[in-house]
Amino acid sequence: MSTKPIHIIGGGLAGSEAAWQVASAGVPVILHEMRGVRGTDAHKTDGLAELVCSNSFRSDDAETNAVGLLHAEMRLAGSLIMSAGDANQVPAGGALAVDRDGFSNAVTARLDAHPLITIVREEITGLPPEDWDQTIIATGPLTAPSLAEAIAASTGADALAFFDAIAPIIHFDSIDMNVCWFQSRYDKVGPGGTGKDYINCPMDKEQYDAFVQALLDGQKTEFKQWEGTPYFDGCLPIEVMAERGRETLRHGPMKPMGLTNAHNPTVKAYAVVQLRQDNALGTLYNMVGFQTKLKHGEQVDVLRMIPGLENAEFARLGGLHRNTYLNSPTLLDPTLQLKSRHGLRFAGQITGCEGYVESAAIGLLAGRFAAAERLGQQISAPPVTTAFGALLNHITGGHIVSDDEPGKRSFQPMNVNFGLFPVMEAPKVEGKRLRGKEKTVAKKKAMTGRALVDCRAWLGIAEAAQAAE
Repeated sequence: MSTKPIHIIGGGLAGSEAAWQVASAGVPVILHEMRGVRGTDAHKTDGLAELVCSNSFRSDDAETNAVGLLHAEMRLAGSLIMSAGDANQVPAGGALAVDRDGFSNAVTARLDAHPLITIVREEITGLPPEDWDQTIIATGPLTAPSLAEAIAASTGADALAFFDAIAPIIHFDSIDMNVCWFQSRYDKVGPGGTGKDYINCPMDKEQYDAFVQALLDGQKTEFKQWEGTPYFDGCLPIEVMAERGRETLRHGPMKPMGLTNAHNPTVKAYAVVQLRQDNALGTLYNMVGFQTKLKHGEQVDVLRMIPGLENAEFARLGGLHRNTYLNSPTLLDPTLQLKSRHGLRFAGQITGCEGYVESAAIGLLAGRFAAAERLGQQISAPPVTTAFGALLNHITGGHIVSDDEPGKRSFQPMNVNFGLFPVMEAPKVEGKRLRGKEKTVAKKKAMTGRALVDCRAWLGIAEAAQAAE
């Protein structure tokens, strides 16, 4: 008896990887790609897995870098995207960069040659018909308007964000708590809170004036013509607020009212920057009301002017751009399936991840989940200690829900980073106390070592195979 095919909509990195994983499991695939019939504002070719922006997959260091670890886990899982990337590598130091055309051509050729994969060039304008049964939508941040409207109509008005207004997110352990302190405004206890739910960074008038001037002088990212003007008064970039008057910020997201500096109670701050816990693990904090379109290099310099954030390490920087993505934690189950419709999964950037590798990794997981279900096998999610699991957990349930900022979505797309992993202390070295950078490196190596062991176990890779590597 023939196995019913799994349909995949979108032939980018996520859709291509999902198709490969499904077919590798012995299940037929129909891959629907609209390019060739209809183009997008960003793509230049009809090739599958075309790289639209950079040609870099970022760091390939699997010992001390989270994206490098994700590379390693994808290779263990038989990733097509990593295989094609490795085969078309160009010099880039410690990063994995690829020849764009060679990479896309390799992915297209391998999918086209696979006996279980059928590539259909057509635009899918609505949600897939019920008789498709198992479907993965992997249409990316430039999802065609008709399909995006169909998804929004099916899932609710707040299901999709068509523009990404993002505040920077900071690793908690890089914040100087000798300068900052925990306190909610007026010690107000919110739902599930303690009255000390925010980290507060105080500024005097001189520091505030210098900060505002840096915002005004800083280089901003210009919008592409097709992006339009995506922001509204509920989430204005901080530099736009600064342009409306030098005191605007301290009467908005930087207002100091209701706060007392725990380190210096008798001195009232002129302005305060607040950070709120961003993930359930408590390892990441976002800057409240700090959407920005400052260029990334400029952004780091300006934000490190804030007292207590001089050595801040950013899990992601702020941005404002076109990015169609789901409110995944409320809509998707832990296997990336739409809670309201069995058999319909989403993959790639539309789920709320960022980056080529992350998009492909979520495609890999969606493909494995769909194939396992089709074959009647038990579906097991990767451990949260792995890069796969940490990224999946962020998408399907790792964020903190907040209702205190009108117009602000608490779930934001993110690259893979160590702040998404469960906390792990640096291993102790007999006769030596690790400090500073040495301690940070040891901690990262411990996390990546644990991740690869757990990933092999999840994939069912035998110890003998591991020893032979």
